[in-house]
Amino acid sequence: MADEPDTITVTAPNGADHSPQIALISQYVKDLSFENPNAPAVYQWQDQPNIDVQFNIGADKVGDEVIEVSLKIEVKAVAPQGTAFAVELLYAALFGMRNVPEDQMQPFMLAEAPRLVFPFARRVLADAVRDGGFPPLLLDPIDFGALYMQQAQAMAQTAGEPLGNA
Repeated sequence: MADEPDTITVTAPNGADHSPQIALISQYVKDLSFENPNAPAVYQWQDQPNIDVQFNIGADKVGDEVIEVSLKIEVKAVAPQGTAFAVELLYAALFGMRNVPEDQMQPFMLAEAPRLVFPFARRVLADAVRDGGFPPLLLDPIDFGALYMQQAQAMAQTAGEPLGNA
């Protein structure tokens, strides 16, 4: 049959499956802190606060085939009168990884895994801000893949520059 696509089936000699496998095992709030240092006066302030958002991604091997990826989000809202609120969230997820090539581990842990857990961390953060008496803070989506590529390119450029040249 000429219309059927060609398929290739690879079977390991002992019948084992050696294809890369990644699975989300669990996700959880590892640490959450909300500060409302100027309550109740903050609720009378008329000025809109400036909101600063910082992200950090971490990855730790916690077992032979288990990686914990953590997304740390720090938000500080500051108005002319003082700090409206500050919130820190460390949201983590456990991923089972089997037969993943070494060169694919870092892109997954620093780009794809944060992309998968970000919507859940975003909701926890929005709820914490709302529960603190403020409108929910809905963070814009983040292109973790593009951020990873920018950092990889910057590191490659830095590594390629001779040391000691000004």
